[in-house]
Amino acid sequence: MSTAVTSSMNKTRWLQLLFGVICMCMIANMQYGWTFFVSPIQERHGWDRAAIQVAFSIFIVTETWLVPVEGWFVDKYGPRVVVLFGGIMCGLAWVLNAYAMSLTVLYIAAAVGGIGAGAVYGTCVGNSLKWFPDRRGLAAGITAAGFGAGSALTVIPIQNMIKGQGYEAAFFYFGIGQGIVITVLSLFLMAPKKEQIAQFAVNVATKVAQSARDFSPKEMLSTPLFWVMYAMFVMMAAGGLMATAQLGPIAKDFGISEAPVTLIGITLPALTFAAAIDRVLNGLTRPFFGWVSDQIGRENTMFLAFAIEGVGIYALSVLGHNPFMFVILTGLVFFAWGEIYSLFPAMCGDAFGTRFATTNAGLLYTAKGTAAIIVPFTSIITTMTGNWQAVFLSAAALNIIAAVMAIVVLKPLRQAHGKRTAQAASTSAMAAE
Repeated sequence: MSTAVTSSMNKTRWLQLLFGVICMCMIANMQYGWTFFVSPIQERHGWDRAAIQVAFSIFIVTETWLVPVEGWFVDKYGPRVVVLFGGIMCGLAWVLNAYAMSLTVLYIAAAVGGIGAGAVYGTCVGNSLKWFPDRRGLAAGITAAGFGAGSALTVIPIQNMIKGQGYEAAFFYFGIGQGIVITVLSLFLMAPKKEQIAQFAVNVATKVAQSARDFSPKEMLSTPLFWVMYAMFVMMAAGGLMATAQLGPIAKDFGISEAPVTLIGITLPALTFAAAIDRVLNGLTRPFFGWVSDQIGRENTMFLAFAIEGVGIYALSVLGHNPFMFVILTGLVFFAWGEIYSLFPAMCGDAFGTRFATTNAGLLYTAKGTAAIIVPFTSIITTMTGNWQAVFLSAAALNIIAAVMAIVVLKPLRQAHGKRTAQAASTSAMAAE
């Protein structure tokens, strides 16, 4: 293939990555902006906080558990129609939230939004894995960064609109705007053809072992490797989702949500500052650790990041009552947490191949939905104990255990999986001759 064609194809795949990132930015508020709506909803309707947070769990469950189905549609029909559908659903969900006068409607809106966000998320991540077989960690990280940091620029506008016009207006106008952008960009998305990415596949980093063949979803589900990855994903996602959903309530219970914090010459209320920094770091960590994992291996990177996360959550439980430390430590927690959304999809592509990458990564992504079931119970535990200590300690312990498992369990299991796959592929090739 000529240099000119190769250069053109390289530009095409980076442009596809950019479209995916922007779409991810547009759905970010559906998860990371939720915490700003919890207290206003509670004050308006008098609903119990734990009951309101059930909507968050419904959103996460529908966002994640249906991704394999949406991934199947992507693998069969391409990304365009699935993202178009997702954009419409996302816009509709926030409009429903604006008019929700009962918990039932709030829950229905959460399910609609989860289905839409999952369609966008699963498609964009899966598409990046297909376009970048040589840089899966980086590509998945950049794409996931859109979801992690996409809400950073709207933290202050959303809070201002909630205070000035009510949370209903924020739901309505941001929902319409986000939905329109996704539907327009969906028209430009496309999946690569096999011959388009063959040239890039030969450049896969030798530091990251690749599967000798493509595993179907059914074949992947029959491997112990998948279920170990799944368990670790659940353990890591639980703590981060708790922080995401409960950041506002935690700051309020600590009595520091409105306390002024000055950092890098900027003074903002502690909760506002933390939310903005957290979203930026939660985005930056995904391409950063994705790139690191391309260099030193997925498991080694997991051990490093997961250990930092565990220490960060514990430190937040001890020092988080100080407004300045609350901002710093929540930033550390989100920085060490967000990378799971680049490392696990990249490892899934490495271990189980490219052909069914969207569906396979979607099946693994359902672990986030499993973890989300835990979130409402954190409010219940806090009410029972009178503080957040038990929740923080449990989350920190899960992270440390996952860090150890990355080296002691996951690494040797994946090496054995790779050897078996390579041997089977070699035997099959010899038989064909």
